[in-house]
Amino acid sequence: MIHKITTFIFRIIAGANITTILLMLLIGYSDRLNPVSHPTLSTVGLGFPIILAINLAFLVFWVVFKFRWSFIPIIGLIICYGPIHTYVPLNLKSEAPEGSIKVLSYNVWFFNAWEDKKEPNPIFTYLAQQDADIVCLQEVNKQYIGRKEIEKQLGDRYAYSDTSEWKNGDILCILSKYPILKKENIKYGAKANRSTAFHLLINGDTVIVINSHFASTKLSPEERNNFSVMMKGKMERDSARQESIRLIDKLANASVRRTPEADSVAKYIEDRSGKSIILCGDFNDSPISYTHYRIARQLQDCFVKSGRGFGFSYYHHSMRVRIDNIFASSDWTPYGCYVDSENSLSDHHPIISWLKKDPKP
Repeated sequence: MIHKITTFIFRIIAGANITTILLMLLIGYSDRLNPVSHPTLSTVGLGFPIILAINLAFLVFWVVFKFRWSFIPIIGLIICYGPIHTYVPLNLKSEAPEGSIKVLSYNVWFFNAWEDKKEPNPIFTYLAQQDADIVCLQEVNKQYIGRKEIEKQLGDRYAYSDTSEWKNGDILCILSKYPILKKENIKYGAKANRSTAFHLLINGDTVIVINSHFASTKLSPEERNNFSVMMKGKMERDSARQESIRLIDKLANASVRRTPEADSVAKYIEDRSGKSIILCGDFNDSPISYTHYRIARQLQDCFVKSGRGFGFSYYHHSMRVRIDNIFASSDWTPYGCYVDSENSLSDHHPIISWLKKDPKP
């Protein structure tokens, strides 16, 4: 009798595990959904790490209590390998070969309200220490990124720099050790966000470096704080439900706004098929999202190719997600891409990658 009851319980748990796998599969490939047509469903990718953790918990359970049934969560991990590898790649550590260039992308949060200009800005100090060959910055204060200020803070490290400013919106900046030949804005009709392509001359080849900052969620400080309280379980059930609905609605609206932006950048890349391209920026979207998927169809994600772990680049108010990215065309091989989580000078961590140009056939 006890054996029958135990078997029945195990079967119920197995059913729950299979349901979890199906959810993981659906959520993992939800990035194929266009947010304009499916705004709410486009946000479910944010729940992918939770459903992945549940499946791993099932694996531990089966190993401990009924080892031969552990094949269930293992099959789930196999069939969901694609989205798992996108969200949390586990590449072997690789050293960048000689001749690689170092690329850094960083949302500096308006230099974190730097007020005491008598002292060196810590973000500039960090950039000097990193000494990357190409630096793409988002959310820049115009008064801090002029040519004189760059030379004052960074010396003669970057002979070339340029900015891209949108009315009442974001200012993008590029710092480069290579000549900037020209720039062109990628039009997608946004009022507060933009993407700009800077054409650089790198070792005799023209390389298009795109700096992007896609639409944010526009969560207010109060909403971010409420999210933090909710995640810590300190909010009453009814309030938590209402806050969840409001949060999902805002995230869905943001996904809709980002769709034409990602499509426009992807189209710009498609129209330049065969060109050498590096793309950096703050996507304001998770690795399991239409925004990421749309760009990844054209370029390789350097973190997915050569990084390890979750690489959370945004970390404020209990929100942990990788929204900052470096992509490159297939003529580049990425090495050692990582998010510098030890740098907490902004509300984002910087992301860094080394890139080696493949020899021409």
